[in-house]
Amino acid sequence: MPVRLMCLSIAMLMTAAVSAAPLTPESMWALERLATPAISPDGKSAVAAVTRFDVKEDKGFSDLWLFATEGNEQRLLTTHASNESSPAFSPDGRWLAFVAQRDDDKAPQLYLLPLAGGEARRVTSVPTGVSAPKWYGDSARLAFITRVWPELGWSAMAERLKERAESKMTARVWDSTPVTYWDQWIDDRQAHVYRVGIEGGEPEALTTHSKLELPRSLSDATSFDVNSGDGQIAFVADSDPADNVINLDVFLLDESGSARNLTAANAGSDNLPQWSPNGRLLAFARQTVVGFYGDTRRLMIYDRDSKVQVMPSHPQWDRSADGLVWRADSRGLYGAIDDAGTVRVWELPLRGAPRAVTGTGNVGSLAISRGRDPVLVGLRESFLEPPTLVRIDPRKGSTRALETRNRERLAALRLGRYESVQFPGANGAPIQMWVNYPADFDASKRWPVLLLLHGGPHNGVTDAFAWRWNAQLFAARGYVVAWHNFHGSSGFGQAFTDSINPKQDALPYTDTIKAAEWLAAQPWADGERMVAAGGSYGGYLASILLGRPHPFKALVAHAAVYNWYTQIGSDFGFAKSRFPEFWEDPSTMQQSSPHLGAGNFVTPTLVIHGQQDFRVPVNHGIELYHTLKKRGVPSKLIYYPNENHWVLKPQNSIFWYQQINAWIETYAKPGAL
Repeated sequence: MPVRLMCLSIAMLMTAAVSAAPLTPESMWALERLATPAISPDGKSAVAAVTRFDVKEDKGFSDLWLFATEGNEQRLLTTHASNESSPAFSPDGRWLAFVAQRDDDKAPQLYLLPLAGGEARRVTSVPTGVSAPKWYGDSARLAFITRVWPELGWSAMAERLKERAESKMTARVWDSTPVTYWDQWIDDRQAHVYRVGIEGGEPEALTTHSKLELPRSLSDATSFDVNSGDGQIAFVADSDPADNVINLDVFLLDESGSARNLTAANAGSDNLPQWSPNGRLLAFARQTVVGFYGDTRRLMIYDRDSKVQVMPSHPQWDRSADGLVWRADSRGLYGAIDDAGTVRVWELPLRGAPRAVTGTGNVGSLAISRGRDPVLVGLRESFLEPPTLVRIDPRKGSTRALETRNRERLAALRLGRYESVQFPGANGAPIQMWVNYPADFDASKRWPVLLLLHGGPHNGVTDAFAWRWNAQLFAARGYVVAWHNFHGSSGFGQAFTDSINPKQDALPYTDTIKAAEWLAAQPWADGERMVAAGGSYGGYLASILLGRPHPFKALVAHAAVYNWYTQIGSDFGFAKSRFPEFWEDPSTMQQSSPHLGAGNFVTPTLVIHGQQDFRVPVNHGIELYHTLKKRGVPSKLIYYPNENHWVLKPQNSIFWYQQINAWIETYAKPGAL
């Protein structure tokens, strides 16, 4: 018998009003979105960027809000027309730093807001922009990341940027990698850490003297940290000079500007450095399997005072250490851990076993105050609740909402219920699956089923309010919506995650067929009205289904990896593979590339792709669409010239939902029969 865990939330209970309306793309975009919070040193206040959207203008507007951690106040801190992000309290509690591009700013700059009252003032004016501000312990200086030409001064950099923007010659030249990342062409600048005083002045370069650079593909607040005691910088850089190898290591910067590699012995990636509040310990995350992004991230601790080298804190713990924040007493950390379909807060003591703190519903984006009575806050969400700022009781695991930004809007919506089920998948292994029901679900009737296929593949689907693939939004059209964590998904241990490599088609395909069989066997399911849809790896899996036996009347393939041969053009395609390349051993490609199953394509398929998608380049969507047309298969191509791997703009997103709904409703009539 399937194991069922009924999942109810306050948000669902609020939908009982007779006048409540179903969730639509428009009402989803009316909800405000909270970013990761920052917390004041005394724990009395939290600040988060809150984004609201104007669908008509097709824009988002982000302002900083302050929330009392007792839950008795929420007020707007910034009202400027610009967007604000990356709030950070100074250790003395006097200042709030943030990033914004205001008035005549040519790029995002660092601003300071006096919390005792007054207007924010700009601290930097660098032509290359500012990101990821972090305070020094003296509250007089901040460090930040900017992408620069190290050999040039600020004026020369500004001139070079201007010349390139205005030049009629648009060729770009590379002799190294990466060429692209996500939706950006990577230029020849380097990412470095700089320092500036709160009174402004010319920022001081810190990491440029090390002859290293932070990762060009993506450098953010997790790429470096500042010791609150003596200000020592720990940062991440690629230590391998080869253009086809990535080996991220953690380095410690000394006063002369030279850097010492703390993790040279590990060929895998070391990342996410964080100094402890007492300044003695450095935590970071380690992966040991080269070329495997889904490898378990193990919490490592370096004790610089006793000169103890890096050591794993919990070597037998089979979960990845993510979303980490130090406890105020420096005796352990809290993490937002992907754990069997739910992101839970775990306590990770330096001595003793890890302990799950929260239970049902995702809780992440953690921040913790210092002092004798530390306050832990984060964002709570579920399939029925968008990210909500909460205070977390680390002993009891309970959470309490600190804001009401979306309360009235949610009360006007009629949402369904959802549950977690389990079924035997490939080789009889237990597979977890989320099932969302329409608000008016009646188990005595027969309902169509939409099976969603998640991306990654090493990214499990968790109990979250997804903006891009919202299960309740699809359920509101009259479908039971299922989402299974097939083999390869994260959150179920290293062996399960790595079980699908290198031939990534076999086990997830079997799990998907088993999921469909389980769903069709339910008394409320109409097995003749089943459809499937997915993006990225989920689009790959939809393309695999196209060429093999399956029960689905129609498919949706968004940003699908359709041709493994041409996927070498992706933003990570330059790196040496963990397994033999196709010219060394063609058998994996021959089994696992969806395009080689084209002779069996007969299922109506909606293909969607964005021009700015460098993770799965747009040629995949066009190749799949052309193949379907050659085969005479009913198909449609939706192309977004201004979207990347994801559809993020309000009007584009609404159209995306409308088109998917129209497509699946053509082949599987919505509603109960």
